[in-house]
Amino acid sequence: MSKNLRLKSARAAKDMSQKDVADAVGVTRQTINAIENGDYNPTINLCVSICRVLDKTLNDIFWEDDQNE
Repeated sequence: MSKNLRLKSARAAKDMSQKDVADAVGVTRQTINAIENGDYNPTINLCVSICRVLDKTLNDIFWEDDQNE
């Protein structure tokens, strides 16, 4: 699993820390960190929650495009 730089970028664009996102979706900061580092594969429900908080689509943050990765 590769790093999720799109999640980190979307979070930064909203001026949110990992803890801010974690609190908004009901997980720990470490979970958000693990997702960003590619160490944790979140459930679809968690992906949807993160996208809602960041005003992004699943494709914007979680779709793996081999040409752009």
